[in-house]
Order: sequence, then structure tokens, then C-alpha cells
Amino acid sequence: MTVKKNILSAIQPTGQMHLGNYLGAVQNWVKLQENYHCTYGVVDYHAMTMPYNAQELRKNTLDMVMSLVACGVKIENLFVQSLIPEHTELTWILNCMASYHELTRQTQFKDKMSLLEENISNSFITSGLFTYPVLQAADILIYHPHFVPVGKDQKQHIELSRNIANRFNYQFQTDYFREPQALFTEIPKVQSLADPAKKMSKSLGEKHCLFLFEEENTLRKKIKSAVTDVGDTSEGQISPGVENLFSIINSLGNKDLYKDLMKEYASGAKMYGKLKEGVATTVVPFVNALREKKEEIKEDKDFTEKIRASSAEIRKKAQKTLIEVREIVGLF
Repeated sequence: MTVKKNILSAIQPTGQMHLGNYLGAVQNWVKLQENYHCTYGVVDYHAMTMPYNAQELRKNTLDMVMSLVACGVKIENLFVQSLIPEHTELTWILNCMASYHELTRQTQFKDKMSLLEENISNSFITSGLFTYPVLQAADILIYHPHFVPVGKDQKQHIELSRNIANRFNYQFQTDYFREPQALFTEIPKVQSLADPAKKMSKSLGEKHCLFLFEEENTLRKKIKSAVTDVGDTSEGQISPGVENLFSIINSLGNKDLYKDLMKEYASGAKMYGKLKEGVATTVVPFVNALREKKEEIKEDKDFTEKIRASSAEIRKKAQKTLIEVREIVGLF
């Protein structure tokens, strides 16, 4: 009998989930549950590294849990990070295993710091923003996963986790922490509807995103106004906007429509209205079904207690790790 290997991944509760989030991560999380022992976290501590509103953070955290369950993530595989304080205790221990220079090289820290520095009215940069990759390493290592499913932009964080695990093991002459492997999967490229040169992102504004639980009328309006050709494409080359619309249809599994429309496009037909209608035909029923599922979840008065219970169960693994780590590093 084959023993299932462990998977760990997490997502920040930073507002509404959009189609890019789903196709880039959550869709894969759901599939991985079939063949692995999966542990997935909503990491609300991470959302504190940038300016935030306390009430919105609490609301967004619960909303993200509901969204994930609506998408097919099993609630027993989910935890809320702040309900498991062992993450932060392990972070301090691992902070003493990470070097200052490693953290200064983290590209996402540099990117977020640049954003804050550009905003003159709110340029305060927290030390949490600098050290959060160590918290991320603790999120991972505390559950001893074999694999961490990530996009290529997260590879550096996995390498840091591996470096810290290796340094811990070397310093204390143990093989306690497993060095997790990045699990790279084929991730569909979903670009902004309004600016196809950029990745779909909430930070760009609502017109750039198709949100996962959005109302049908606004979905159709955004799709209808999506950018297609902008006149800067070489002859015979598909424009980024058109390619993005085709990618959405294909990524959501409407293969026959994708093939038919691609064949028509390849023949030289300018059928952007038909292509956009194809996107709407694909996206709207998909989102409607998810929205109905989420509404059912919202009606469950016990849902908050269910995520507390699943977090408490998952916490037992974290507690075991901390007991063993404290012994290894010489704490009382």
C-alpha cells in the first residue's frame, strides 16, 4: 500500500479571490487532495505586513475560508494561521537560523518595499515585511511536508525554507526537518482584461479582474469591454489580449469551444465579439455555481466553529513539532 506524501500550501486573505487566483493555485489544491495528505492555510499573520484594517482582516479571513471550501477544498484540510500560535514561536527559533543577507535578497520584499516607498503618504515599512519569509518557512516546516505547490515566483521562498531546515539540522546535528521540494505545476497564465500586458491582480483595480463570486451582469460587462488587439502585434502573431481570452476558455475546460474558436481565428476571421461571448459562456455558469455554493456555506451557522475545529485538529501536528524542536534547541 502506497503511503500518501504530505502537501502544504497557503494563501493570504487579501480581499476577493479572482479567476487568476483560482487557476493559479486553488484549482490545483483541490486536485492534489486526491493523491496527497494536504494541509492548507489562510495566513492572516502575513496580511499584517502591509497597511490593513483590523475589521476587514477578520472578515476577509473567514471569507477566504468560505471561498476555498466553495471551490472544493475540504474544510478538514484547512487552518487559519492565527489559531495556531506555534507558527509564531517556531518563527522566532528559525529567525535565529536565517541570515540578514538572505532576507535582503528576497525579491518580493524588494517589490513591496518599492510600492510603499512610492506612496509618500504611507511609506512606513515594518520589520514584519522584512522577516515574513521566515514566518513562511515556519508555516511550511512545522508540518514536515514533502512538497509545496507554488508558482515559479515563489521558488526563492522555498529555497529559503530548505536553507533554514538544512542549517537547523547541521547546527543541532539532526535530520529533524525535511527539506521540502517545490511542486511546480502547469499554471495557466491569466492576464488583466484591461491591460493584457499585466497579470490579473486586485491591485490594478476591479476592471482588470474577473472575481470568482461576482454577479453575472458585472462579469458580462467586463468581458464585453476586454481589450483585444491594440495595434502593436506582428503579422501572424496572436495579440496578448486575444490570447488571454482564449486561455480563459481553455483553462476552465471548455475544450471544444476553444478548438472551434481557435480554428476560426486561425482562418483570419476577426471574431472578437464571438470570442468574448465564448468567454462569457464559459465563465458565467462556472462562477454562478461557485457563488451558489458559497451562499449555502454562509447559511451554515456552525461554519465558524468548523474552521476553528479543523484548525485545532491541525494544531496538534504543530504542537508536536514545537515540543520536539524545543527539546532539540535546548529550551525548557
